[in-house]
Amino acid sequence: MAFGTWKAFALGAAALVAFSGNMLRPPLVQAETLKFVSFQKDEKGVGDWFLAVIKEFERTHPGDKIEFNKVEQPVYADTMVTLFASGQPPDIVHLAAFDFPQIAENGWLEDLDPYIKSSKLDLDGWAGERKCVWKGHTYCIMNLYFGFYMAYNDELLAKAGVPVPTTYEAFIDAARKTTKDFNGNGIIDQFGTGFEITAGTGWYLTEMLNFMLDTGAFWTNAKGEVTMDTPQMAEALRRWKLVHRENLIPHDPKPGQTRELFIDGKIAMKVDGPWLMPIIARAKPEIRQHIKLTASPFHPPVGGSSNALAIAKDIPESHKKLVWDFLMIASSDKFQTLYGSLGQSIPSSPRADLAPARGFNPDFDVLINAQRAASKAGVDRIPAGLEAQYNEFGKMVMEESQRMIIDDLDPKAVAAKMQRLAVEIQNR
Repeated sequence: MAFGTWKAFALGAAALVAFSGNMLRPPLVQAETLKFVSFQKDEKGVGDWFLAVIKEFERTHPGDKIEFNKVEQPVYADTMVTLFASGQPPDIVHLAAFDFPQIAENGWLEDLDPYIKSSKLDLDGWAGERKCVWKGHTYCIMNLYFGFYMAYNDELLAKAGVPVPTTYEAFIDAARKTTKDFNGNGIIDQFGTGFEITAGTGWYLTEMLNFMLDTGAFWTNAKGEVTMDTPQMAEALRRWKLVHRENLIPHDPKPGQTRELFIDGKIAMKVDGPWLMPIIARAKPEIRQHIKLTASPFHPPVGGSSNALAIAKDIPESHKKLVWDFLMIASSDKFQTLYGSLGQSIPSSPRADLAPARGFNPDFDVLINAQRAASKAGVDRIPAGLEAQYNEFGKMVMEESQRMIIDDLDPKAVAAKMQRLAVEIQNR
């Protein structure tokens, strides 16, 4: 993707005015172009919402433009680090929540506390906003705090003779019975479930959390101490290994492919977040009629902060003011309400009107209940004590998990090794 020179350009022209016999040239009227990079640009729903926010910004700031570009999610974190480190950051910073600590720790984000105070932006009750606070200062506005639910194809479950699962054991039973090789040629034609295992380390770990939380395992405790060498973690790793080794999921899918397979009727169950809703809406009518939503069979459900908006620190002051205006539009009651209906996602603002979203999507309360269940359990994907090292930690966990699956290693031994490596990463 070409980012260009990222330089603001002048759209205004000087006008000559006669006054007291002299020709005076007024200052140039500068029009600014803001850089905005996102992994959700082309995503149905949320991408449309971002375009609506941009349209409102440009309407209320005549002449100013937003250059909106996409970077694919698997390389997003590395791309953002490269842009910041090279002195070419986007003005409007859109970050996956698990990338935020590293960017904040490097001092690359603008402190938003003065902006929040001067604009009197009310963030009381704003879902996930506490994760935007780094070392006592606010560096982002949380764009999404979510909870996982389960979408399923009732026709595929009925054909397999299994009820809608409400527990892990029932989920695995249903996944086994809905995984089919119809031609008997050793090629799986229909999968029981699917996970986003190639969409980056953050997503790989997020999908693992379905199994971890259900066993009572987590990467660290509230004090930030690594807690991976436990029977609960070993059991979670065993379950993760099982769905791979038994071929209950597509192997090596492209990012987003499991969601496409689900709406094509080739995956029976998909445990996912609110971003799945606009994808479900694209399913063919004969398949859409069989897609239903319910609570996740994993308890508590995966949840937490997903992505946030921020301002780059090393950009012109004039750009910072404009970016804050953009954030204020995105955070307004009007656009938080639109996030629920057009974006088909859970707004962070407690003041958002959810009625339009409920009217557009009769299952919207399933999303809300999932968010509340995750929030009540205090679930968040980013482990305390490893925030700044999350990317390195995530790569380690992914590599060791893949080695466990490929080499058929003992989950208990893998958990012990992960513990040792995680402590080393934490102490560097």
